[in-house]
Amino acid sequence: MGRKNNDWKKRDGVVYSTSDNFDYNYEEDGAQETLPPAQQNLKVMLDKKARGGKQVTLIEGFIGTEDDLKDLGKMLKTKCGVGGSAKDGEILIQGDHRDKVVQVLQSAGYKAKRSGG
Repeated sequence: MGRKNNDWKKRDGVVYSTSDNFDYNYEEDGAQETLPPAQQNLKVMLDKKARGGKQVTLIEGFIGTEDDLKDLGKMLKTKCGVGGSAKDGEILIQGDHRDKVVQVLQSAGYKAKRSGG
């Protein structure tokens, strides 16, 4: 009987995490968990600066891994039929495709809205 009690004590503190910020560790580069689409709060805006006067649709606010960001970027580029890039938490789509991008994101389950600019 006593031994069973000891086993439980040894495991205590491993099973029960008392750390408050257990789920909120977004500091480590590359180790960031990708949030599910419904928790992604994406901003879609037109970016006209420093791109040789060309308009690009900028999607920012994605929280997740670089791979998932690239996958989402690829999907948007395919749907819009244009080129673009995805890096550092941002997706760029060539041209003004804000309405289309918001539509595509929302139908994929993401929270997305047009933002200033």
